[in-house]
Amino acid sequence: MREWAQIRADTVIYEDEAVLALNKPAGLAVMGERHETDLVRLAQEAGEKLYPAHRIDKVTSGALLLAKELRLHGDLTRQFNRRTVEKVYLAVTRSTGLPEHGTIDLPLSVGRKSRVRVAANRAAISFDESRSCWSVAAEEEFQHIRTYPSVTTFARLWSDGQHTLLAVHPVTGRRHQIRVHLAWIGHPIEGDPLFGKVTEGRTLLHSWRLGFDAAWAGGKRIDVEAPPEPDFWTPVGGKASGEADGEPVPLPDRETVRRALPPPPAVTS
Repeated sequence: MREWAQIRADTVIYEDEAVLALNKPAGLAVMGERHETDLVRLAQEAGEKLYPAHRIDKVTSGALLLAKELRLHGDLTRQFNRRTVEKVYLAVTRSTGLPEHGTIDLPLSVGRKSRVRVAANRAAISFDESRSCWSVAAEEEFQHIRTYPSVTTFARLWSDGQHTLLAVHPVTGRRHQIRVHLAWIGHPIEGDPLFGKVTEGRTLLHSWRLGFDAAWAGGKRIDVEAPPEPDFWTPVGGKASGEADGEPVPLPDRETVRRALPPPPAVTS
C-alpha cells in the first residue's frame, strides 16, 4: 500500500482552501473498510482529516470530492442529496446493441446478503423504444419491501463490436446504481464482480466529471475532471482511449456530453 503523501501527490485533480478532489484508484475504498486500509484512514494516520462528500465503490475509480473541514461538509453532501451536482461516469459494458442514448428508470431494493437489486422481477422490465427507456409498471414493483426510485441516463460514446463505452449520469445516486441498472437490462459492466466471473482486469466504471457549487467562494461553479488511468482501457485493448489509425481521438468535451445525455424524468424521492 502506498503512503498517503504519495497517493495524494499522484491523484490530486483539484484543491483549494476548502476541498480536495482526487482521481481515486480502483481497488482503494473511500472509508469504512473493516479489515483493510481505506483512503480516509490513510489520510488521518498521516495527520490529514478529510470528509467525503459522497462515495464511490471500491472497484470504481475516478473523481472523489472531500471536504477539508466538517463545517463545509454538510453543504456539499446536501448538493449531492438534492441532485444539483453534475455527475458523469464512464462505463464499458461487455455488450453491444445499446441505443445512442437511454434512460433506465427502475426502482431498487436491498435483497439477501444486502445485495442491491431491481425491486421487480426481471421479466417485468419493459423497454419503450420510442423513448429509449427501461421501466417497470407500478403494479409490478415489489410491495413487501422498501423500494427506492432510481434513474440512470446514458449516452453511447463508442463501440468495437464486443464492448460499448457509455457516458453515464446516475440521477438518483443510489448504492451500486449504475452497476445494477446496466446489468439488469442485459448490459453488465466489464469486470464487475457483482454480475459475472472475476477477471484479471478491473471493473470498467470510472467517475469522470463532477460539477459543484463552492459556497466558500461566493457560490461559483467548480468543474473537475478525472482522466481515466491506462488500466481502465487495458481490458478493451486500449482502443477506447482514443487509438484510431494511430491518431488520438479525445473523449467528448463536457458540453457535448451534456447535450447527448437525455433529460432525466422527475423523481419523487
